Amino acid sequence: MTTRPLRAIFFDAGNTLIHMDYDAIAAAFAREGVTATGGDVQRAEWRARVRLDASFQPGASTEHPDTGDRYLAFVLDELGVRHPATVAALTTWRRGYNPPDGLWTVVEPEAKAALALARRAGLRTAVISNSNGTIAAILDALGLGRHLDFVVDSSRVGVEKPDPRIFQIALQRARLEPGQAAYIGDLYSIDVLGARAAGLHVVLMDPGRCWPPRDCPTAPTVLAAVEQLLDRITT
Repeated sequence: MTTRPLRAIFFDAGNTLIHMDYDAIAAAFAREGVTATGGDVQRAEWRARVRLDASFQPGASTEHPDTGDRYLAFVLDELGVRHPATVAALTTWRRGYNPPDGLWTVVEPEAKAALALARRAGLRTAVISNSNGTIAAILDALGLGRHLDFVVDSSRVGVEKPDPRIFQIALQRARLEPGQAAYIGDLYSIDVLGARAAGLHVVLMDPGRCWPPRDCPTAPTVLAAVEQLLDRITT
């Protein structure tokens, strides 16, 4: 049971409310001779994000171009694709795909239901995202913005997760104390540790059950994560 009434749920954007266009990735792979369906790419990404999380050095920016390159390389490796020329060609494709939004253009299947459930419970909802300044526009275009009170974009506020200051900015905007808010995200070292350092409750997204044991709750979908947090209010 929480020590203070939960009054808000803050969400990561990527791999929480939205995800990459797995079908577009699979099509690009096919052009380079890599056979993989969108579902194959999705399952590989679930494993790759755990490896990406372990690769971050203290103080490194998740928005550095090298992060996207490393992420793609992990996805390819999980699919058994390691030939340097293929990896290089697909890295070039990813860097030039659909600027400035990139691949993050697909709504998670249960995202709208999760946001609606939180709002019906009387909670404020917002996004805290490490992004390049475009995430609010992306969420608006996908129909999610109207379900949010505000968006905190790292490029707009000048501080990135896991720095607790970005979570404190959201708390200040919501006029809440840390114990009154929770955060749902997909990376342990970035989302869980950052939010916890700011005093928020946390849930880690783990749709493929790929994370090793962690000292935090996990959930397979964002809707399940919201339901977990709401259970803490009523139990």
